[in-house]
Amino acid sequence: MTSFSDDFNRADNTALGANWVEVTGDWSISSNRLSPGAAGGTIILRAAAAMASSDHYAQATIAATAVASHGIWCRGNTTLTSGYLWRNDGSNWTLFAVIGGSFVSIGSYAAAAAAGDVAKVQAVGTTIKGYVNGTQRVSVTDTGVATGTSVGVRSESVAALRFDDFSAADITTGTTLTLSTAGSTVTAQPFTATKTAILSTAGKTSSARTLAGTKMALLTPAGEQGTALAFVGLKTVTIRAADTLGAGQPLTGYKTAVLPPAIEEDAALAFAGTKTSMLTTAGSLTTAIGLGPATVLPTAHITEEAQPITTIKTAALPTATEICAARPLARQATAVPSPQRTIHIPGEQRRLVVPAENRTLKVR
Repeated sequence: MTSFSDDFNRADNTALGANWVEVTGDWSISSNRLSPGAAGGTIILRAAAAMASSDHYAQATIAATAVASHGIWCRGNTTLTSGYLWRNDGSNWTLFAVIGGSFVSIGSYAAAAAAGDVAKVQAVGTTIKGYVNGTQRVSVTDTGVATGTSVGVRSESVAALRFDDFSAADITTGTTLTLSTAGSTVTAQPFTATKTAILSTAGKTSSARTLAGTKMALLTPAGEQGTALAFVGLKTVTIRAADTLGAGQPLTGYKTAVLPPAIEEDAALAFAGTKTSMLTTAGSLTTAIGLGPATVLPTAHITEEAQPITTIKTAALPTATEICAARPLARQATAVPSPQRTIHIPGEQRRLVVPAENRTLKVR
């Protein structure tokens, strides 16, 4: 694991020392702070030491700010033309994926940089994060830059800008331990006895005091963050044999208490009225959906033919109990008489004779 830091607390100088590589531009130390000068344009500074892995973070304090592009770089190559940049332009923090010198915005947080802000950019696997004052403002998944061990600063060369307390370090995700196989196993013995002790009378009692105020403290930004690893094996322990065995003692008594009489008793009250509520108009209507397409029935495996009737079923009809004669018309009809009609009823051997004007019903 590699770590690097510089507080720039040394005499003013245009040479930063062996720990830094000025990729472009002329950087200097001014009043114990890092200055990008005032030549204009964008300049880049890289830490001379590389991180041990591509999973690391870089951060710096924005000691003095301006409406200009300035930010922190991680997972970069030696020329910082690829990697991840967490940059402020005077109104927004933007997280960039830089590939071959091409900048692609992958996340942003709307806020101007303020003097004293601590800017931090972190890359662990495909998870890239940007922080301001220890608070995560952007977290994205990006596969654009998979490797890179250089960290540094990228800024416009503006006289008002200053940086301080730069630091960077690798982020480790934990160590996996390999456990040896247990030599033997022992079955735990059940408890067969209890141990008791007589407690002495308390000398005094104290009442808890209520809090009269609150205590607060500022938390320092986390130096690094690690991901918990899942267990990949089992660990067993050999249990020694119990020295003694005892029998559990049953309870020999009980504790009772006299309950005080109830002070009052409430009876449930009957409902004295009804409660109604206006129903709101239905927000939408649902139309019944028609039947879908017809289902094709499969072809019958066998067919059956109807069998002809081979017998006749008859029934004897009872003799008619009475014969009804048609009544004569009360007055002469002027209409042309209709022809005589005879209706045969085969089942009962009956015939209905209807003359032209006078009608007679005969039942045989």
